[in-house]
Amino acid sequence: MRHPHTVVGMITLLSAFGSLLSFRVRSRASLELELVALRHQVGVLRRQRPGQLRLLSADRLLWVWLYRIWPQILNATVLVKPATVINWHRKGFRLYWLRRSRRPGRPRMNREIRDLIRQMSAANPLWGAPRIHGELLKLGIEVSQATVGRYLSWRPKAPSPTWRSFLHNHLHDIAAVDMFVVVTATFQLLYALIVLGHERRKNIHFDVTQNPTQVWLARQMTEAFPWDTAPRFLLRDRDASYGQTFRDRVQAMAIEEIVTAPRSPWQNAYVERIIGPIRRECLDHVIIVDERHLRRVLSAYSQYHHHSRTHLSLDKDCPEPRLIQPPSAGTVIAFPQVGGLHHRYERRAA
Repeated sequence: MRHPHTVVGMITLLSAFGSLLSFRVRSRASLELELVALRHQVGVLRRQRPGQLRLLSADRLLWVWLYRIWPQILNATVLVKPATVINWHRKGFRLYWLRRSRRPGRPRMNREIRDLIRQMSAANPLWGAPRIHGELLKLGIEVSQATVGRYLSWRPKAPSPTWRSFLHNHLHDIAAVDMFVVVTATFQLLYALIVLGHERRKNIHFDVTQNPTQVWLARQMTEAFPWDTAPRFLLRDRDASYGQTFRDRVQAMAIEEIVTAPRSPWQNAYVERIIGPIRRECLDHVIIVDERHLRRVLSAYSQYHHHSRTHLSLDKDCPEPRLIQPPSAGTVIAFPQVGGLHHRYERRAA
């Protein structure tokens, strides 16, 4: 590297000599640009430390700008080579067009609209781009149908509704049956059968026995669904008690059986869900004496379950809907149910 004082002297001599030779040939603007370039180089040298030369981004931008408006400025460069200035200019040219072409084509759609399109597509698997595009137009969102198709969620070729919508559309046609064991005071095992309707989580039928044979189970189906009240589907597990006689009776009643997978109680979740509260809210607090006692206790809990107990799945309502009583209806009175284990609260006029 050259010594700063030597370089400053060379710049001064070049400036004076060049001015004398071409004063009459060059215009005043070119002389001013050359003077700016020379003074800038002197300023760069003055701010450097001995034995070190560092150029800032502003220095490079100034040289690129000078080269762009007057290429002959390369003749006055002493600190850097002319090829270096040309390389700076080409690099800036590439960065400029890279920035301009970063997002070609149309501007991106609003993120809220994209999320709305994906939400509609996921919630309505039977809808395509035309249907979703029509809904967006009704909401005042002006987009093209091709744009809607670009943001649709991926799905297989044969669309299928979700399990939630499928079950909701078939709740009134589905019933579930299951049994659970109750131990008596004398350590005998009693089997309680529950038939549950999915539409309002209503306990359609229940009974108790010591020996749940297939003949007894078949008779319970007849008692649970008299005349033309049989559902279309009956959901049950793979218990061996549901023998051929039971299956023949169900088939004769035009009921289609849906058998859960082995060791999969969650596939019959609604009836399993009602067995849990029966144990936790009733049977765990009562010592059962015999079949008659168990049948009476289950009957009392069934009345409480249908007419008083609120359910999360029914929006805090009962299987038999309860009216909302305003404060003006009177004083709150408690009515004991299930032997005092639970209470029903109503307003009565004084």
